[in-house]
Amino acid sequence: MKIDIDRVSSLIRETAELEVMPRYQALAHHEVRHKEKGDPVTVADEASEARLTAALTDLLPGSLVVGEEAAEADPSVFGRLGEDAPVWIIDPIDGTRNFAKGQPVFAVMVALVQKGKTVAAWILELPNERMAVAESGGGAWLDGARVSAAPMPASLAEARGTLHASTWGRPEIARSLERNRGKIDQLKSLGCAGAEYLRLASGEMHFSLFTKLMPWDHAPGTLLYEEAGGLARLLEGDNYSPLLRETQGLLMAPGEEAWEVLRQALFD
Repeated sequence: MKIDIDRVSSLIRETAELEVMPRYQALAHHEVRHKEKGDPVTVADEASEARLTAALTDLLPGSLVVGEEAAEADPSVFGRLGEDAPVWIIDPIDGTRNFAKGQPVFAVMVALVQKGKTVAAWILELPNERMAVAESGGGAWLDGARVSAAPMPASLAEARGTLHASTWGRPEIARSLERNRGKIDQLKSLGCAGAEYLRLASGEMHFSLFTKLMPWDHAPGTLLYEEAGGLARLLEGDNYSPLLRETQGLLMAPGEEAWEVLRQALFD
């Protein structure tokens, strides 16, 4: 299976131009609603996912789609990830809360999964239009330039990153982080997983922890970070897979040694 990386990038840019950015800072009250758990969704999310679903399945006949909004409406959609056909994972607007408030940062994210493994990824950060792409074995690229994960600094206190201990995570994780967050240089979350992964892959920060593991939030970013030389591993010790949603958490670090140092420091 050979995918035209640049063609997919163009489709994502076109979708952002036609469906997302015209609605940025222009949403009417009735164009924003909230899901069961309180997360916002807008008409732009729905239009973006619909356009990308049609375009990507047309580009790769026989492929399937797992989109955030489709899975919200019908959770059986997750089952497609276990099928033999290639599957597009779509996050039509990552960081919808920022988008709905008319604030940066947000992103359109796509991953291509084959037999449970992410093989290609795209993250378009908006409104600044930074495009990151990765293909398994092909490196990580940001606006056409190859990027690399930052090595761990000599002092743990100088390690910069974000900690996302949401209500999706186990309470003991949040308690442990509260005890230990002073050991590292914690950065403020951007409220957009895609933007956090761009910071990781480009070496702007050293680590990140997430406790909410929906595939559209992490399948694109973990491949990007791994192709930049980083490690994406569950706290249980297994490598990340887009098939997983139930976990203690996902910790990104520059490598095996750095991952273990961070895990021990944050979860003593």
